[in-house]
Amino acid sequence: MALPEFSMRQLLEAGVHYGHQKARWNPRMAEYIYGDRNGIHIIDLTQTVPMLDAALQVVRDTVAKGGRILFVGTKRQAQKSVAEAAERCAQYYMNHRWLGGTLTNWQTVSKSIQRLKQIDEVMAAGAEGLTKKERLGMEREQAKLQSSLGGIREMGGLPDLLFIIDVSKEDLAILEAQKLGIPVVAVVDTNCSPKGVDYVIPGNDDAARAISLYCELVARAALDGMSAQMGAAGVDLGALDAAPVEEAVTEVAPEAAAEA
Repeated sequence: MALPEFSMRQLLEAGVHYGHQKARWNPRMAEYIYGDRNGIHIIDLTQTVPMLDAALQVVRDTVAKGGRILFVGTKRQAQKSVAEAAERCAQYYMNHRWLGGTLTNWQTVSKSIQRLKQIDEVMAAGAEGLTKKERLGMEREQAKLQSSLGGIREMGGLPDLLFIIDVSKEDLAILEAQKLGIPVVAVVDTNCSPKGVDYVIPGNDDAARAISLYCELVARAALDGMSAQMGAAGVDLGALDAAPVEEAVTEVAPEAAAEA
């Protein structure tokens, strides 16, 4: 395996270059804007390409050293891609509402995760001894905890790196990461500020195809890091029953522009 490759064409077809309306821009993103077309800012992909590559290298290196990556994307069009990508590379995710204190109050969050695991055990055993009302209440609690914490239930501690879609929506996650000194990789659109982001990826954070592309690339970089970690530990990848799979980056259709 190797660090995932991508082309300028793939970024264009995914609509990565489409920013927001000029009136909604954030001046801190000025250096990454190529120009505008019909009142829409166009992101300079000649800068996005090397910055995305650098971000992927950080992801790869973090996992290679045994670190944990937390994917964060709670907006509707990011939820599925974030969860699928994180699961594919055995990492962690939050794709519903960010719970305040997820990082800065990890001890309390850990207790909630333990509660979820306890409920899972009770339900798996058939919820014996519970009344219908108690069982219904437990099912509701289980669903609520699973929605909020399911993606980090096996994380076992604070992450070593955050990968974020939409820094404006996930500003609380960035603030918590800053307080704890956890590096942040993030897609930053023209209407957002890159403040607090250690590895900026200038790009569209709304188009589903663009989000899917970022997530696929990050997942593949993490898989490459995992292979490097296993190789360094002396694990013979060829001898594994199921060797890590490197998935091809999906070719996306030109209509991505319509979603921008």
